[in-house]
Amino acid sequence: MTTLHAHEFVGYEHVQIAIPADGERRAREFYVDVLGFVEVVRPESLGGSGGGWFRAGDVNLHLGVGDDFHPTAKGHPAILARDLAPLRARLGAAGVKIEPAAKLPGFDRFHVRDPFGNRLEFMQRD
Repeated sequence: MTTLHAHEFVGYEHVQIAIPADGERRAREFYVDVLGFVEVVRPESLGGSGGGWFRAGDVNLHLGVGDDFHPTAKGHPAILARDLAPLRARLGAAGVKIEPAAKLPGFDRFHVRDPFGNRLEFMQRD
């Protein structure tokens, strides 16, 4: 068995989370209109299986339609931001509940739920 070293990993290309069937409109309203992601076109070779692909800076987020959908209550992507203050304000203005997170040395952070109940974490380095 080969041992992997931390330097062999350089980051995530994308994270995928599930949404319910017919949730694409609400997903776009939240991820594009509220969070500021841009929707990107999924390659035709992957077919039209629903969901969507979104990008903000170097962050790629894929939403996949789950036939037996259950929101991710504990697991979550943790997305780094340069400045959380405008994001908090934007989320608050959209009526999204911000869940405070326990202090993590070196970070300011909080959690929110997308319209489907999936947990998302946003972090800023101190």
